Amino acid sequence: MPRNAIHSDKAPAAIGPYSQAVRCGNLVFLSGQIPLSANTGELVLGDIAFQTRRVFENLKAVCEAAGGSLADVARIGIYLTDLGHF
Repeated sequence: MPRNAIHSDKAPAAIGPYSQAVRCGNLVFLSGQIPLSANTGELVLGDIAFQTRRVFENLKAVCEAAGGSLADVARIGIYLTDLGHF
């Protein structure tokens, strides 16, 4: 089954040899996201709520580039470095 890389200019570029997402048949697998600005590629400053919103804005942009939306997402894994933010 062919794999096709997905790219959105509205989300930060993938770091290293990665893609923002990959389509494999009818499924799309999004890469992990950190709170980077799509415009500058810099880490956004702010509290955990602000950074989380930035991550979901990035995910939304990649979903849309793949022809879908966040409403189509089946699973999201979130990793925290400080459980005090939970």
